[in-house]
Amino acid sequence: MTVISQQQRLDLAALNAMDRDDFVAAVGPTFENSPWVAEAAWSRRPFASIDALHAAMLDAVRQAPEERRLAFLRGHPELAGHEARAGTMTRESVGEQNSAGLDALSSEELQEMQRLNLAYRERHGFPFIIAVRRSTKEQIFDAMRRRTAQGTATERGAALEQIGFITRGRIDALLAG
Repeated sequence: MTVISQQQRLDLAALNAMDRDDFVAAVGPTFENSPWVAEAAWSRRPFASIDALHAAMLDAVRQAPEERRLAFLRGHPELAGHEARAGTMTRESVGEQNSAGLDALSSEELQEMQRLNLAYRERHGFPFIIAVRRSTKEQIFDAMRRRTAQGTATERGAALEQIGFITRGRIDALLAG
């Protein structure tokens, strides 16, 4: 099995040549603790582009049975939530949340974040998901307030759209070219 270091970037040809286990080990972490996404996309190799790879992985999520998609959404960490405090988030999620300053919230901001996380999860049944690298802390709070009020079907679509932004950034960081 090929081991990929955190600094090493793959090229698409190398990724296309990998066996299933190596492929899943290489790109599986881009979809938050869900190696099944990479497993499903592997059969669509060879990928002509990074766009094609990302599309195949997103298609795996979209084509999964509804219960699996919901479990996938539920597997994402809350923003500045218990996973962050316990140190159990993926390395990627830690870096993303830190980039938006969610690791340095004031006590008032942390209380509001906890309240918003709870309200969102109670309304929609999964954690609030946003591509934090594309937002300021203030934009994140505003989006949490606004999106909590939306319908759950709309929010499932919004969460998957945000996951698309998140995972594309992760794949771009992993692959050269």
